[in-house]
Amino acid sequence: MGRVARLAGVSVRTLHHYDEIGLVRPSGRTAAGYRAYSAGDVERLREVLAYRRLGFGLREVAELVGDPSADAVAHLRRLRGLLLERRDRADAMVAAIDRELGTRAKGMRVTPEEQLEMLGARLYDEIGGAYPATRRTEPRIAAQIWDALGDARTVLNVGAGTGSYEPADRVVTAVEPSAVMRAQRPAGSAPCVAATAEGLPFRDRSFDVAMAVSTVHHWADPMAGLREMRRVARRVVVLTFDTDEPGWPDRFWLTRDYLPEFVGVLAGFPSLAGMAEAIGARAAPVPVPWDCADGLFEAYWRRPEAYLEDHVRRAMSVWTRVGPEAEQRAVRSLGDDLGSGRWAERNGDLVGLDAADLGLRLLVA
Repeated sequence: MGRVARLAGVSVRTLHHYDEIGLVRPSGRTAAGYRAYSAGDVERLREVLAYRRLGFGLREVAELVGDPSADAVAHLRRLRGLLLERRDRADAMVAAIDRELGTRAKGMRVTPEEQLEMLGARLYDEIGGAYPATRRTEPRIAAQIWDALGDARTVLNVGAGTGSYEPADRVVTAVEPSAVMRAQRPAGSAPCVAATAEGLPFRDRSFDVAMAVSTVHHWADPMAGLREMRRVARRVVVLTFDTDEPGWPDRFWLTRDYLPEFVGVLAGFPSLAGMAEAIGARAAPVPVPWDCADGLFEAYWRRPEAYLEDHVRRAMSVWTRVGPEAEQRAVRSLGDDLGSGRWAERNGDLVGLDAADLGLRLLVA
């Protein structure tokens, strides 16, 4: 026990306590009668200590390491996801601090909002609070996604957010790294695991289908996340965005005329063809209805006044990514053009459309 304590960097007293409460019990004894840890015992101890260092209480740790469906690899993937989330939080805080330092170095006033920005976590933690107001399941898009699920009974929803598009007639398990988003999942929704797409804590072929809806562009490594989905499920369904088509930013008047910075948001994003090849998928267009209930970025293509509303924009990650200067300029220009009638002159042909192809694509593998 003393040797294990030294290797693990904990006290013998801690190991005795874990033994007393049944958290990690040495399975053997030495010839002299001392407790002895087997390789399996050390593996369990490693998991216990890792979860403890991530801030989990002993009761939570006992539930995690006692999960019969999770083996050592599953625990490692879960731990990796949790660590990546914390790294992203730290990176976001560093970026916020750097922005405030730059502002202060110029002798400029730092607003209360900017001072509190450093406490923001990751992107979804910044925008997540606005989701319930405008981000809801759009039935016509949902129908296309659910049809692609086929006869699947078990579904893994990766990057699940608050639970939109989760089918009620299947056994669903959700994965969501953001604590803010997880906290907003409705009562009675599918159980949700804190993990990232790149490190799914599940065995190979654990699910009939893995689905991901409008989330791939937020992943640190989209291709790795897609491969993980392919690993844990027999089939994969992904709602994503097509940047392969030449001149794709011009499909939508908002990015064409008011927000050219959108191109930079998707800089480095994998090609649709590359993503499809990675999981062996075919791609199908997903039209956006003119009265789309889900307030995604393209939802208001026939209702331009909506983009002038702050609460609408706050539920769209694009605006956080392009920054406040680009956002304010775009909103001001759009407001001017709506007031002068110039927007209507440019986009009068949209009035008669019930739906528009703005680049959303459904990958089905």
